[in-house]
Amino acid sequence: MNPLGHHRSLAGVRVVDLSRALAGPYATMMLADVGADVLKVEPPSGDDSRGWLPFAPPGPDAAPGASEESAYFLSANRGKRSVRLDLKSPEGAQRLRDLCADADVVVENYRPGLLSRLDLDPASLRAANPRLVTLSITGFGSGGPDGARPGFDQIVQAEAGLMSLTGDADGDPTRVGLPIADILAGMFGAFGVMSALRERDTTGVGRAVETSLLAAVTSVHAFHGAGWLTGGREPARTGNRHPSIAPYGTFRCADASLVIAVGSESLWRRFAAVVGIDPARPDVATNRDRVAHVDALQAEIDGLLGDRKAEDVLSDLGREGVPAGRIRTVPEVYDWEQVRHLGLVHQLQHSTLGQVAVPGGALRYDDAASASQVPPPLLGEHEDLAWERPWLDQQDPGGGAA
Repeated sequence: MNPLGHHRSLAGVRVVDLSRALAGPYATMMLADVGADVLKVEPPSGDDSRGWLPFAPPGPDAAPGASEESAYFLSANRGKRSVRLDLKSPEGAQRLRDLCADADVVVENYRPGLLSRLDLDPASLRAANPRLVTLSITGFGSGGPDGARPGFDQIVQAEAGLMSLTGDADGDPTRVGLPIADILAGMFGAFGVMSALRERDTTGVGRAVETSLLAAVTSVHAFHGAGWLTGGREPARTGNRHPSIAPYGTFRCADASLVIAVGSESLWRRFAAVVGIDPARPDVATNRDRVAHVDALQAEIDGLLGDRKAEDVLSDLGREGVPAGRIRTVPEVYDWEQVRHLGLVHQLQHSTLGQVAVPGGALRYDDAASASQVPPPLLGEHEDLAWERPWLDQQDPGGGAA
Protein backbone atom coordinates (compact mmCIF):
# COMPACT_ATOMS: atom_id res chain seq x y z
CA MET A 1 0.00 0.00 0.00
CA ASN A 2 1.31 3.43 -0.86
CA PRO A 3 1.90 5.28 2.46
CA LEU A 4 0.72 8.54 0.92
CA GLY A 5 -2.76 7.12 0.36
CA HIS A 6 -4.97 7.06 -2.71
CA HIS A 7 -5.83 9.91 -5.05
CA ARG A 8 -8.48 12.16 -3.46
CA SER A 9 -9.57 14.70 -6.08
CA LEU A 10 -13.21 14.21 -4.96
CA ALA A 11 -12.53 14.53 -1.24
CA GLY A 12 -15.51 16.28 0.34
CA VAL A 13 -17.92 15.24 -2.43
CA ARG A 14 -20.88 13.39 -0.94
CA VAL A 15 -22.56 10.71 -3.01
CA VAL A 16 -25.87 9.00 -2.26
CA ASP A 17 -25.78 5.69 -4.10
CA LEU A 18 -29.25 4.25 -4.71
CA SER A 19 -28.04 1.81 -7.35
CA ARG A 20 -28.01 -1.97 -7.28
CA ALA A 21 -26.16 -4.83 -8.99
CA LEU A 22 -23.37 -3.54 -11.21
CA ALA A 23 -23.65 -0.53 -13.55
CA GLY A 24 -24.46 2.05 -10.86
CA PRO A 25 -22.27 0.49 -8.16
CA TYR A 26 -19.35 0.39 -10.59
CA ALA A 27 -19.79 4.12 -11.26
CA THR A 28 -19.92 4.99 -7.57
CA MET A 29 -16.92 2.76 -6.81
CA MET A 30 -14.96 4.78 -9.37
CA LEU A 31 -16.02 7.95 -7.55
CA ALA A 32 -15.04 6.45 -4.19
CA ASP A 33 -11.68 5.49 -5.62
CA VAL A 34 -10.88 9.18 -6.11
CA GLY A 35 -12.00 10.26 -2.67
CA ALA A 36 -15.79 10.72 -2.76
CA ASP A 37 -17.73 9.79 0.38
CA VAL A 38 -20.19 7.24 -1.01
CA LEU A 39 -23.19 6.23 1.10
CA LYS A 40 -24.80 3.12 -0.36
CA VAL A 41 -28.54 3.19 0.38
CA GLU A 42 -29.87 -0.36 0.18
CA PRO A 43 -33.37 -1.80 0.56
CA PRO A 44 -33.90 -3.74 3.80
CA SER A 45 -33.07 -6.99 1.98
CA GLY A 46 -29.87 -5.51 0.56
CA ASP A 47 -28.45 -5.11 -2.91
CA ASP A 48 -29.50 -8.11 -5.03
CA SER A 49 -25.88 -8.84 -5.85
CA ARG A 50 -25.19 -9.72 -2.20
CA GLY A 51 -26.79 -13.07 -3.01
CA TRP A 52 -25.00 -13.75 -6.30
CA LEU A 53 -22.25 -16.31 -6.84
CA PRO A 54 -19.38 -16.77 -6.34
CA PHE A 55 -18.98 -16.39 -2.58
CA ALA A 56 -15.82 -15.49 -0.68
CA PRO A 57 -15.22 -17.64 2.42
CA PRO A 58 -14.04 -16.16 5.73
CA GLY A 59 -10.26 -15.98 5.99
CA PRO A 60 -8.03 -17.19 8.83
CA ASP A 61 -8.26 -13.78 10.53
CA ALA A 62 -12.04 -13.48 10.11
CA ALA A 63 -14.35 -12.41 12.92
CA PRO A 64 -15.82 -15.29 14.98
CA GLY A 65 -18.90 -16.74 13.31
CA ALA A 66 -18.31 -14.83 10.06
CA SER A 67 -20.30 -16.03 7.08
CA GLU A 68 -19.27 -15.99 3.45
CA GLU A 69 -19.86 -12.85 1.37
CA SER A 70 -20.66 -12.45 -2.32
CA ALA A 71 -17.50 -11.91 -4.35
CA TYR A 72 -19.73 -10.29 -6.97
CA PHE A 73 -20.77 -7.65 -4.43
CA LEU A 74 -17.21 -7.23 -3.15
CA SER A 75 -15.99 -6.53 -6.69
CA ALA A 76 -18.10 -3.37 -7.16
CA ASN A 77 -18.51 -1.78 -3.74
CA ARG A 78 -15.04 -0.93 -2.48
CA GLY A 79 -14.76 2.36 -0.57
CA LYS A 80 -18.44 2.76 0.42
CA ARG A 81 -20.60 2.79 3.54
CA SER A 82 -24.00 1.09 3.76
CA VAL A 83 -27.36 2.03 5.23
CA ARG A 84 -30.76 0.41 4.81
CA LEU A 85 -33.90 2.30 3.83
CA ASP A 86 -37.39 1.27 2.80
CA LEU A 87 -38.13 3.96 0.24
CA LYS A 88 -41.78 2.91 0.05
CA SER A 89 -42.32 3.98 3.65
CA PRO A 90 -42.92 7.68 4.41
CA GLU A 91 -40.13 7.66 6.99
CA GLY A 92 -37.65 6.03 4.61
CA ALA A 93 -38.52 8.42 1.78
CA GLN A 94 -38.07 11.43 4.05
CA ARG A 95 -34.74 10.18 5.34
CA LEU A 96 -33.57 9.87 1.76
CA ARG A 97 -34.70 13.44 1.00
CA ASP A 98 -32.75 14.64 4.02
CA LEU A 99 -29.63 12.85 2.82
CA CYS A 100 -29.99 14.23 -0.70
CA ALA A 101 -30.53 17.78 0.57
CA ASP A 102 -26.98 17.66 1.93
CA ALA A 103 -25.44 15.65 -0.93
CA ASP A 104 -23.48 16.56 -4.04
CA VAL A 105 -24.35 13.55 -6.18
CA VAL A 106 -27.18 11.00 -6.36
CA VAL A 107 -26.80 7.87 -8.49
CA GLU A 108 -29.74 5.61 -9.31
CA ASN A 109 -30.52 2.81 -11.73
CA TYR A 110 -34.16 2.17 -10.97
CA ARG A 111 -36.54 1.23 -13.75
CA PRO A 112 -37.79 4.47 -15.37
CA GLY A 113 -40.81 5.93 -13.57
CA LEU A 114 -40.46 4.07 -10.27
CA LEU A 115 -38.80 6.89 -8.33
CA SER A 116 -41.23 9.42 -9.82
CA ARG A 117 -44.13 7.58 -8.21
CA LEU A 118 -42.38 8.05 -4.85
CA ASP A 119 -41.53 11.73 -5.53
CA LEU A 120 -37.88 10.75 -5.29
CA ASP A 121 -36.96 11.17 -8.93
CA PRO A 122 -33.90 13.25 -9.90
CA ALA A 123 -36.00 16.26 -10.88
CA SER A 124 -37.70 16.36 -7.47
CA LEU A 125 -34.42 15.93 -5.60
CA ARG A 126 -32.73 18.65 -7.66
CA ALA A 127 -35.64 21.02 -7.05
CA ALA A 128 -34.87 20.79 -3.34
CA ASN A 129 -31.10 20.98 -3.87
CA PRO A 130 -30.17 22.85 -7.07
CA ARG A 131 -26.46 22.03 -6.61
CA LEU A 132 -27.21 18.33 -6.83
CA VAL A 133 -25.74 16.29 -9.70
CA THR A 134 -27.85 13.25 -10.49
CA LEU A 135 -26.88 10.21 -12.53
CA SER A 136 -29.56 7.87 -13.88
CA ILE A 137 -28.53 4.60 -15.53
CA THR A 138 -31.17 2.56 -17.34
CA GLY A 139 -31.17 -0.38 -19.70
CA PHE A 140 -32.52 1.31 -22.82
CA GLY A 141 -32.57 5.02 -21.97
CA SER A 142 -35.39 7.28 -20.84
CA GLY A 143 -38.32 7.83 -23.18
CA GLY A 144 -38.70 6.36 -26.63
CA PRO A 145 -40.50 3.17 -27.58
CA ASP A 146 -38.24 0.95 -25.46
CA GLY A 147 -37.41 3.28 -22.58
CA ALA A 148 -39.57 1.45 -20.06
CA ARG A 149 -37.98 -1.94 -20.68
CA PRO A 150 -35.85 -3.48 -17.94
CA GLY A 151 -32.28 -3.89 -19.09
CA PHE A 152 -29.95 -6.69 -18.04
CA ASP A 153 -26.43 -7.00 -19.36
CA GLN A 154 -26.80 -9.96 -21.71
CA ILE A 155 -30.10 -8.68 -23.08
CA VAL A 156 -28.42 -5.42 -24.01
CA GLN A 157 -25.35 -7.21 -25.37
CA ALA A 158 -27.80 -8.92 -27.71
CA GLU A 159 -29.96 -5.92 -28.54
CA ALA A 160 -27.02 -3.53 -29.00
CA GLY A 161 -25.30 -5.74 -31.57
CA LEU A 162 -22.41 -6.88 -29.41
CA MET A 163 -23.31 -10.56 -29.56
CA SER A 164 -23.56 -10.38 -33.35
CA LEU A 165 -19.89 -9.34 -33.41
CA THR A 166 -18.64 -11.95 -30.94
CA GLY A 167 -17.90 -15.60 -31.62
CA ASP A 168 -16.62 -17.74 -34.47
CA ALA A 169 -17.72 -16.89 -37.99
CA ASP A 170 -19.59 -20.19 -38.34
CA GLY A 171 -20.77 -20.32 -34.72
CA ASP A 172 -23.56 -18.79 -32.69
CA PRO A 173 -23.55 -15.17 -31.52
CA THR A 174 -21.82 -15.12 -28.14
CA ARG A 175 -21.85 -12.78 -25.17
CA VAL A 176 -18.65 -11.22 -23.93
CA GLY A 177 -17.47 -13.29 -20.96
CA LEU A 178 -18.07 -10.56 -18.38
CA PRO A 179 -20.89 -8.00 -17.92
CA ILE A 180 -19.32 -5.46 -20.22
CA ALA A 181 -22.53 -3.49 -20.89
CA ASP A 182 -22.96 -2.84 -17.16
CA ILE A 183 -19.31 -1.93 -16.70
CA LEU A 184 -19.21 0.42 -19.69
CA ALA A 185 -22.38 2.18 -18.52
CA GLY A 186 -20.81 2.60 -15.08
CA MET A 187 -17.62 4.03 -16.55
CA PHE A 188 -19.49 6.48 -18.78
CA GLY A 189 -21.72 7.39 -15.83
CA ALA A 190 -18.75 8.20 -13.59
CA PHE A 191 -17.26 10.33 -16.37
CA GLY A 192 -20.58 12.18 -16.70
CA VAL A 193 -20.68 12.89 -12.97
CA MET A 194 -17.11 14.20 -12.99
CA SER A 195 -17.84 16.53 -15.91
CA ALA A 196 -21.05 17.81 -14.26
CA LEU A 197 -19.19 18.48 -11.01
CA ARG A 198 -16.55 20.39 -12.94
CA GLU A 199 -19.26 22.49 -14.60
CA ARG A 200 -20.87 23.13 -11.21
CA ASP A 201 -17.61 24.67 -10.04
CA THR A 202 -18.35 27.47 -12.52
CA THR A 203 -22.15 27.70 -12.51
CA GLY A 204 -22.97 26.67 -8.95
CA VAL A 205 -25.81 24.53 -10.35
CA GLY A 206 -25.95 20.76 -10.72
CA ARG A 207 -27.06 18.75 -13.70
CA ALA A 208 -29.08 15.64 -14.48
CA VAL A 209 -26.83 13.12 -16.24
CA GLU A 210 -28.22 10.06 -18.00
CA THR A 211 -26.70 7.03 -19.65
CA SER A 212 -27.87 3.53 -20.45
CA LEU A 213 -26.48 0.12 -21.18
CA LEU A 214 -27.73 0.50 -24.76
CA ALA A 215 -25.98 3.85 -25.20
CA ALA A 216 -22.76 2.58 -23.63
CA VAL A 217 -22.45 -0.44 -25.93
CA THR A 218 -23.55 1.39 -29.06
CA SER A 219 -21.05 4.17 -28.43
CA VAL A 220 -18.14 1.70 -28.50
CA HIS A 221 -19.07 0.08 -31.82
CA ALA A 222 -16.09 2.09 -33.10
CA PHE A 223 -15.07 1.16 -36.67
CA HIS A 224 -17.87 -1.42 -36.90
CA GLY A 225 -20.49 1.28 -36.43
CA ALA A 226 -18.66 3.76 -38.62
CA GLY A 227 -18.25 1.17 -41.38
CA TRP A 228 -21.98 0.57 -41.47
CA LEU A 229 -23.04 4.20 -41.13
CA THR A 230 -20.61 5.59 -43.71
CA GLY A 231 -20.39 2.75 -46.21
CA GLY A 232 -23.19 0.28 -45.55
CA ARG A 233 -20.72 -2.46 -44.62
CA GLU A 234 -22.35 -4.87 -42.18
CA PRO A 235 -19.78 -6.33 -39.77
CA ALA A 236 -19.66 -10.06 -39.19
CA ARG A 237 -18.23 -12.35 -36.54
CA THR A 238 -14.58 -13.16 -37.19
CA GLY A 239 -13.74 -15.15 -34.07
CA ASN A 240 -10.24 -14.33 -32.91
CA ARG A 241 -9.28 -12.72 -36.19
CA HIS A 242 -9.25 -8.97 -36.72
CA PRO A 243 -11.71 -7.96 -39.45
CA SER A 244 -9.41 -5.26 -40.86
CA ILE A 245 -5.84 -6.45 -40.28
CA ALA A 246 -3.92 -9.66 -41.05
CA PRO A 247 -2.20 -11.54 -39.60
CA TYR A 248 -3.84 -10.65 -36.30
CA GLY A 249 -5.33 -13.25 -33.95
CA THR A 250 -4.52 -16.63 -32.44
CA PHE A 251 -1.93 -18.96 -33.94
CA ARG A 252 -1.03 -22.51 -32.94
CA CYS A 253 2.42 -23.49 -31.70
CA ALA A 254 3.47 -26.98 -30.68
CA ASP A 255 2.43 -26.63 -27.05
CA ALA A 256 0.04 -23.64 -26.91
CA SER A 257 -1.67 -20.96 -28.95
CA LEU A 258 -0.43 -17.38 -29.03
CA VAL A 259 -2.05 -14.08 -29.91
CA ILE A 260 -0.02 -12.16 -32.49
CA ALA A 261 -0.86 -8.67 -33.76
CA VAL A 262 0.85 -7.55 -36.97
CA GLY A 263 -0.57 -4.04 -37.24
CA SER A 264 1.72 -2.34 -39.78
CA GLU A 265 3.77 -3.09 -42.87
CA SER A 266 6.98 -2.69 -40.88
CA LEU A 267 5.76 -5.27 -38.36
CA TRP A 268 4.75 -7.56 -41.21
CA ARG A 269 8.26 -7.61 -42.62
CA ARG A 270 9.74 -8.38 -39.20
CA PHE A 271 7.11 -11.02 -38.45
CA ALA A 272 7.61 -12.68 -41.84
CA ALA A 273 11.34 -12.97 -41.20
CA VAL A 274 10.70 -14.74 -37.88
CA VAL A 275 8.24 -17.31 -39.28
CA GLY A 276 9.92 -17.78 -42.69
CA ILE A 277 7.59 -16.11 -45.21
CA ASP A 278 8.66 -13.89 -48.09
CA PRO A 279 7.00 -10.58 -47.11
CA ALA A 280 6.96 -9.32 -50.72
CA ARG A 281 5.13 -12.35 -52.11
CA PRO A 282 2.21 -11.05 -54.24
CA ASP A 283 -0.56 -12.69 -52.19
CA VAL A 284 0.71 -11.19 -48.90
CA ALA A 285 2.61 -8.06 -49.92
CA THR A 286 0.06 -5.58 -48.49
CA ASN A 287 -2.48 -5.67 -45.68
CA ARG A 288 -5.27 -5.64 -48.27
CA ASP A 289 -3.72 -8.73 -49.89
CA ARG A 290 -3.32 -10.49 -46.56
CA VAL A 291 -6.92 -9.83 -45.48
CA ALA A 292 -8.13 -11.12 -48.86
CA HIS A 293 -6.16 -14.36 -48.39
CA VAL A 294 -6.52 -14.64 -44.62
CA ASP A 295 -7.62 -18.30 -44.53
CA ALA A 296 -4.61 -19.49 -46.50
CA LEU A 297 -2.29 -17.20 -44.54
CA GLN A 298 -3.63 -18.51 -41.22
CA ALA A 299 -3.05 -22.10 -42.30
CA GLU A 300 0.45 -21.31 -43.52
CA ILE A 301 1.47 -19.57 -40.29
CA ASP A 302 -0.01 -22.35 -38.15
CA GLY A 303 2.01 -24.85 -40.18
CA LEU A 304 5.24 -22.89 -39.77
CA LEU A 305 4.77 -22.47 -36.02
CA GLY A 306 3.31 -25.90 -35.35
CA ASP A 307 6.61 -27.55 -34.40
CA ARG A 308 7.95 -24.62 -32.35
CA LYS A 309 7.38 -24.02 -28.66
CA ALA A 310 5.29 -20.99 -27.78
CA GLU A 311 7.92 -19.58 -25.42
CA ASP A 312 10.56 -19.70 -28.17
CA VAL A 313 8.24 -17.98 -30.64
CA LEU A 314 7.44 -15.26 -28.09
CA SER A 315 11.14 -14.71 -27.51
CA ASP A 316 11.88 -14.43 -31.24
CA LEU A 317 8.97 -12.07 -31.87
CA GLY A 318 9.91 -10.00 -28.83
CA ARG A 319 13.42 -9.43 -30.16
CA GLU A 320 11.91 -8.10 -33.38
CA GLY A 321 9.39 -5.90 -31.57
CA VAL A 322 6.38 -7.81 -32.92
CA PRO A 323 3.43 -7.63 -30.46
CA ALA A 324 2.49 -11.08 -29.17
CA GLY A 325 1.24 -12.70 -26.00
CA ARG A 326 0.13 -15.90 -24.35
CA ILE A 327 -3.49 -16.69 -23.50
CA ARG A 328 -3.70 -16.59 -19.72
CA THR A 329 -6.35 -17.96 -17.42
CA VAL A 330 -7.76 -15.69 -14.71
CA PRO A 331 -5.61 -17.39 -12.01
CA GLU A 332 -2.54 -16.89 -14.21
CA VAL A 333 -3.35 -13.19 -14.61
CA TYR A 334 -3.42 -12.61 -10.85
CA ASP A 335 -0.19 -14.57 -10.46
CA TRP A 336 1.53 -12.39 -13.10
CA GLU A 337 4.31 -10.19 -11.75
CA GLN A 338 3.27 -7.32 -14.05
CA VAL A 339 -0.23 -7.29 -12.54
CA ARG A 340 1.23 -7.18 -9.03
CA HIS A 341 3.61 -4.41 -10.07
CA LEU A 342 0.70 -2.29 -11.29
CA GLY A 343 -1.18 -2.71 -8.01
CA LEU A 344 -4.15 -4.36 -9.70
CA VAL A 345 -4.95 -6.49 -6.65
CA HIS A 346 -6.00 -4.79 -3.41
CA GLN A 347 -5.76 -6.46 -0.03
CA LEU A 348 -8.54 -5.02 2.15
CA GLN A 349 -9.42 -5.69 5.78
CA HIS A 350 -13.10 -6.66 5.65
CA SER A 351 -15.28 -6.24 8.73
CA THR A 352 -16.05 -9.94 9.08
CA LEU A 353 -14.09 -11.85 6.42
CA GLY A 354 -10.73 -10.56 7.57
CA GLN A 355 -8.24 -9.79 4.83
CA VAL A 356 -9.72 -10.16 1.34
CA ALA A 357 -8.24 -9.53 -2.10
CA VAL A 358 -10.30 -7.70 -4.73
CA PRO A 359 -9.51 -6.35 -8.20
CA GLY A 360 -7.99 -2.88 -7.98
CA GLY A 361 -8.65 0.27 -9.96
CA ALA A 362 -7.16 0.82 -13.42
CA LEU A 363 -5.81 4.35 -12.90
CA ARG A 364 -2.48 5.26 -11.36
CA TYR A 365 -1.44 8.66 -10.03
CA ASP A 366 1.99 9.87 -9.04
CA ASP A 367 2.56 9.40 -5.30
CA ALA A 368 -0.87 7.82 -4.82
CA ALA A 369 -2.46 4.38 -4.95
CA SER A 370 -5.07 3.66 -7.60
CA ALA A 371 -8.09 2.94 -5.42
CA SER A 372 -9.65 3.33 -2.00
CA GLN A 373 -8.42 1.01 0.73
CA VAL A 374 -11.85 0.99 2.44
CA PRO A 375 -13.45 -2.49 2.19
CA PRO A 376 -16.94 -3.13 0.79
CA PRO A 377 -19.50 -2.67 3.58
CA LEU A 378 -21.75 -5.14 5.34
CA LEU A 379 -25.46 -4.53 4.83
CA GLY A 380 -26.44 -1.58 7.03
CA GLU A 381 -23.00 -1.45 8.63
CA HIS A 382 -22.98 2.35 8.99
CA GLU A 383 -26.62 3.32 9.40
CA ASP A 384 -26.54 4.31 13.08
CA LEU A 385 -23.76 6.81 12.49
CA ALA A 386 -25.33 7.97 9.25
CA TRP A 387 -28.57 9.06 10.91
CA GLU A 388 -26.78 10.72 13.79
CA ARG A 389 -24.44 12.61 11.47
CA PRO A 390 -25.21 11.87 7.79
CA TRP A 391 -21.80 12.69 6.40
CA LEU A 392 -19.50 11.43 9.09
CA ASP A 393 -16.02 11.32 7.58
CA GLN A 394 -15.01 7.79 6.76
CA GLN A 395 -11.63 6.59 7.94
CA ASP A 396 -9.45 5.47 5.05
CA PRO A 397 -6.44 3.35 6.03
CA GLY A 398 -4.81 4.46 2.79
CA GLY A 399 -5.04 8.18 3.40
CA GLY A 400 -6.61 9.18 6.70
CA ALA A 401 -9.96 10.89 7.19
CA ALA A 402 -11.70 12.38 4.17
